[in-house]
Amino acid sequence: MLRLSLPPTPTPFVSPSPRRSTLPPQSSFYGARLRAVAPLLRVRSPLRVGTVRMMAKREEELKEIREMTTEQINEEVIDLKGELFMLRLQKSARNEFKNSEFGRMRKRVARMLTVKREREIEEGINRRLSRKLDRKWKRSIVVRPPPSLKKKQEEEKAAEAAGKAS
Repeated sequence: MLRLSLPPTPTPFVSPSPRRSTLPPQSSFYGARLRAVAPLLRVRSPLRVGTVRMMAKREEELKEIREMTTEQINEEVIDLKGELFMLRLQKSARNEFKNSEFGRMRKRVARMLTVKREREIEEGINRRLSRKLDRKWKRSIVVRPPPSLKKKQEEEKAAEAAGKAS
């Protein structure tokens, strides 16, 4: 940021000694001066409160995922992929939805698959066999509605039952 400053007009300078000149001692230039003014910089510490909370949340989520069995992880991945599909449908139909849910769900799926692969590495399963097992698992998936769709259907049924009872 640059600041424009104009020095005051030269006034005769009275020095204590009578031999000195009547000009100000600093400079003989009386034009506009440009000075670089450094804005107040905020120094961010590496451990900001917001970041620490997010890290703790992520670590908490990873602990929760690592406590699950591999079958539970597989079921959760299927559910999350169904939710992602529903979000894409909502987006294409131009319904209201939270755009941040895409990233959140994709990251959760990636974390779960990472934990699953870590377990395979511990068991000594190499990458080639892992891919083969993954393809086999994907073929065995039975398509089912995601939990959010089930919840909507239940709410609709409850609304219909309440409407018939009235």
